[in-house]
Amino acid sequence: MEIVFSWTNLAFLLAAGFLGSFVDAVVGGGGMITLPAWMATGVPMAYALGSNKLAAMVGTIASFFTFLRSGKVDLHLLRYMPLSILGSAVGAFLAAYLPDTLMRYIVVAALVGIAVYTYMKKNWSGSDEIVHFSRGSFAGMLLMLFGLGAYDGFFGPGTGTFLIFGFLYFGYNFISAAGNAKASNLASNIGGVVTFLLLGKLYFAYAIPMALMEIVGARLGAKIAIHKGIGFIRPLYLTVTVLLIGKQVYDIFIH
Repeated sequence: MEIVFSWTNLAFLLAAGFLGSFVDAVVGGGGMITLPAWMATGVPMAYALGSNKLAAMVGTIASFFTFLRSGKVDLHLLRYMPLSILGSAVGAFLAAYLPDTLMRYIVVAALVGIAVYTYMKKNWSGSDEIVHFSRGSFAGMLLMLFGLGAYDGFFGPGTGTFLIFGFLYFGYNFISAAGNAKASNLASNIGGVVTFLLLGKLYFAYAIPMALMEIVGARLGAKIAIHKGIGFIRPLYLTVTVLLIGKQVYDIFIH
């Protein structure tokens, strides 16, 4: 299928890219804005997945370095990020052959759990660093990096939210969890982009301008997340999670 360039579609994607990267830098889940935007343009699904991943990767780079410069990334975790790259490559290959229907059900169930957990957990304070990892929790974190990397390569939306939730579970506070999530999400984006590039499933005429717009949204979102603190982030996190659930329920049961 030949893709016909449209300035209207490009303008639509630029707006979606800014909003999606802003939200993703703060609470994750930006892909639930940007991927449906790609799909709405009529671009074939494989190209939508690959091109969205390229634009997201650029935006994630911007927010990652903002968190990194602010000391909100656990540098010890960076040595394990190749697991996210490997997982994403596996997921991207699977995306070419497997339907996403089952994944949508899993996403809805997981997001409901996240919303309940977030609402019930009133205190998001805590240490900025993990004091001790048991063997079990360390193995669980490595499994999370690979598994969510694979999910990101296969489908993607919600990955940042799942990563934040995972790092919260392992003991990080919200801001540090968001910074670590950016590192892992960047690694999985790299794996997915390389795989889709090898498969020839990138549409650069839309992806590159959208990527530049995502830099603006991601930097602004990351700065607001760092300076506004938990009081700003927690309500926004709950709001975005509820919206993600609603979008998935609509896609599965109504659309």
